[in-house]
Amino acid sequence: MTDLSSWHDDQEYVGIIEDLLSTPQVQKLAEFTQHHYTNRLDHSLRVSYMSYLICKRQKLDYRAAARAGLLHDLFYYDWRTTKFDSGTHAYIHPRIALRNAERLTALSAKEKDIIIKHMFGATLAVPKYRESWVVSLVDDYVAVEEVAKPWQAIAKHRLQKPLRFIRSLV
Repeated sequence: MTDLSSWHDDQEYVGIIEDLLSTPQVQKLAEFTQHHYTNRLDHSLRVSYMSYLICKRQKLDYRAAARAGLLHDLFYYDWRTTKFDSGTHAYIHPRIALRNAERLTALSAKEKDIIIKHMFGATLAVPKYRESWVVSLVDDYVAVEEVAKPWQAIAKHRLQKPLRFIRSLV
């Protein structure tokens, strides 16, 4: 997994998100499993910080990317077991996250677009801003990393025994 733990040391980034991160609503995300091997708060922090870094490098609105990236999955249910009659999880959870984020803080139009359209590809809501594209793509990348990394470790471990056997024959 991309090591994004250095976010703690990035004072500018921390200054941008600390008011959100200190709230019980955001801290509660740590109670929910995300992508089987992590929790939703850690996932959101990865998406937020990586989006912040990319947007800062590209001279985009890194503040909006950092804040909306942290809030993009601000919902409190297990998406693997909770089902909705009005649409799929990919369609519903950005709307719930946006509603929850609006209750937590004032959002710019860009931040709203980032949150509501972060599932582009799984939904047809096309991002309006470049920052929305960044967060959507980073969210996909981080999700794949979170799912794939443990499987890589398992595969590597399982390959060790046959490799030792083959080496013993040489």
